[in-house]
Amino acid sequence: MKIAFHLNCLVHGGAERVVSNLAGEFASHGHEVLVATEWVDQNEYPLDPGVKRVHVGLRPGDEKKGRLAKILLRRHYLREFMLEYRPDVLVSFAIKANYRALSACRGTNVPVVISVRIDPEAFYSGFVNHMMISLLFDRASGAVFQTPRAKAFFAPHVQDNSVIILNPITQKFIDAPDTPQSARTKTIVNVGRLVDFKDQALLVRAFRDVHSAYPDYDLKIYGPDSHDGTKELLDRTIAECGLQGAVTLCGDCNTLEKTINTAAMFVFSSDYEGMPNALMEAMALGLPVIATDCPPGAPAMLIQEKKNGMLVPIKNEKALTEAMLYMIRHPEEAQAMGDAARKIREIANAQTIYAQWEEYLQRVIDAYRR
Repeated sequence: MKIAFHLNCLVHGGAERVVSNLAGEFASHGHEVLVATEWVDQNEYPLDPGVKRVHVGLRPGDEKKGRLAKILLRRHYLREFMLEYRPDVLVSFAIKANYRALSACRGTNVPVVISVRIDPEAFYSGFVNHMMISLLFDRASGAVFQTPRAKAFFAPHVQDNSVIILNPITQKFIDAPDTPQSARTKTIVNVGRLVDFKDQALLVRAFRDVHSAYPDYDLKIYGPDSHDGTKELLDRTIAECGLQGAVTLCGDCNTLEKTINTAAMFVFSSDYEGMPNALMEAMALGLPVIATDCPPGAPAMLIQEKKNGMLVPIKNEKALTEAMLYMIRHPEEAQAMGDAARKIREIANAQTIYAQWEEYLQRVIDAYRR
């Protein structure tokens, strides 16, 4: 199989990590793999040496052109890529890449599988998106969703040719050793870009009462700055709550499997997500996890209440505080939840997820050729 993935770039993010992992798995199984990106960014995920990366974005001189011209050029360059390399299937990741791939594919004889990686109610709503979906989604030969709720957002004809597949967990989190209760520190951790919808400010405010009751506990937030003003908001929130020294913004970290594996718990505070890699990785490490029950329903798919973690409503500071206090006050139960959470390794390891993708993409290719 010759498979091409298309997305904007490989900068640290959920979709980008999935493409990096999947591309490597397909290459390791003998498939020819191409990754077509719009640009190269800083702090990108690496690609397996067996994967060929191709630039399909704007070229020198194009940046001076108008917005419409740039849109048409991006479509044209992706179409050129499809005609030159002739992949058996092209898989697009994220909203703009999905629209671009579907607009470029006509006449190429290349089936396109779209992948929806975020809450569609937040990102695929509105007049413009409705128009784009109406015009383009009939061209998709298949679709990959992460939750049933995300799938249900779209029309029946899109759902009929689709599948739900979890994200593959990076192997180093699966290989990490178990952490006994006796080795757990008094640190609460969160992992994610500092961006508005991850609502780490809610977590900081919820931690205020936790720290008041248990001043020997601290909170560490790992993730790069998205430069949308969230870091500055977090700095102000930490100061307003009097938590300087108790809450640390640690920045990006490439050794999380070693850095956070002894934490007391992992707390996930997002307002919405697709299928959150950070939450899945924390579960694979065996951390006791608390997550907001955010749309389109990924945490609720992964967590069974007080069996392998705890769920709280989004934007509910009091519920988040009470959940953290519960974990602290019931350490043996928290440890049992973390131990149960590690079972996610059985359903979301790279080999299992790869097999689901391979089977589905082969089915799409066979149906397209018929």
